[in-house]
Amino acid sequence: MSAQIKAGIIGGAGYTGGETVRLLLNHPALELIFVQSRSQADKPLTSVHHDLVGETNLKFSEYFSQEVDVLFLCLSHGESKKLLIENKFKAETKIIDLGNDFRLGEKAGEREFVYGLPEFQREKIRQAKNIANPGCFATTIQLGLLPLANAGLLVEVHTTGITGSTGAGQKLQDATHFTWRANNVSAYKTLTHQHLGEINQTIKSLQPNFDDAINFVPWRGDFTRGIFVSSVLDCDLSLEEANQLFKEYYKSHPFTHIADEMIDLKQVVNTNKCLIHLEKIGSKLAIHSTTDNLLKGASGQAVQNMNLMFGLDESVGLKLKGSVF
Repeated sequence: MSAQIKAGIIGGAGYTGGETVRLLLNHPALELIFVQSRSQADKPLTSVHHDLVGETNLKFSEYFSQEVDVLFLCLSHGESKKLLIENKFKAETKIIDLGNDFRLGEKAGEREFVYGLPEFQREKIRQAKNIANPGCFATTIQLGLLPLANAGLLVEVHTTGITGSTGAGQKLQDATHFTWRANNVSAYKTLTHQHLGEINQTIKSLQPNFDDAINFVPWRGDFTRGIFVSSVLDCDLSLEEANQLFKEYYKSHPFTHIADEMIDLKQVVNTNKCLIHLEKIGSKLAIHSTTDNLLKGASGQAVQNMNLMFGLDESVGLKLKGSVF
């Protein structure tokens, strides 16, 4: 397949920028035109993303081109909206923002954004010109709750999720130092995580009468990438009925799968998958969900959204294999 879609990346030096580069370089229907980074301008991509040695001769550019069909914004939170207000891109250029600037319905001038969770609103994404890519924790938690909300069965949820150090971004912080992170686990942003807004927005759109809380406690984990979430709530369904509900909801979605046996993080790392496993203990339903925070939680989902926007099979360029050992 010859390259037809011309793509650019703004903010290509960070973790999600690098992951997006890797996916786009290997996408059969796409040509990567430029990767912009103010901090790394004129340096080879391989000077930052060392795994790309032998894969590309591209250099980071200080400026960005207007002549692309799709633009991926891999910027710090707050910068995407500023960029789009200060720079006028062609109306036909599709924008996919991987930050959180537009997830709650915000606009940039005349540009309106569709929330890009394919398992929630795939048909809207197909028609969209601009996409607000979901957050990594938000993706993993929502995929564990969507079938229940769609059936009007969601009640108060207690959720705990653990994420790898790449979830904190590439900029060095106290909590990302190896000496602090190794052999260590800690909670942070208890019940106040920034992804709760988009989670509640989605749930309310599916189940308007949902007035309960999603009580979320995120943890920092002693590993580099991946998210594992466990959500617990009261549910009258039997385990068999719950599994059937989930499998029916996700039967047409290529990346979300219901596993009959307990899941683990290594099954999804380096893939665009979300795996879900259900347990029923008394009146409680436990929903375990796991993703790679840089792929299904960020760059992989962004490419999945791009595929849908350009009328491609949503799995093109995303048939990735995890490494279990």
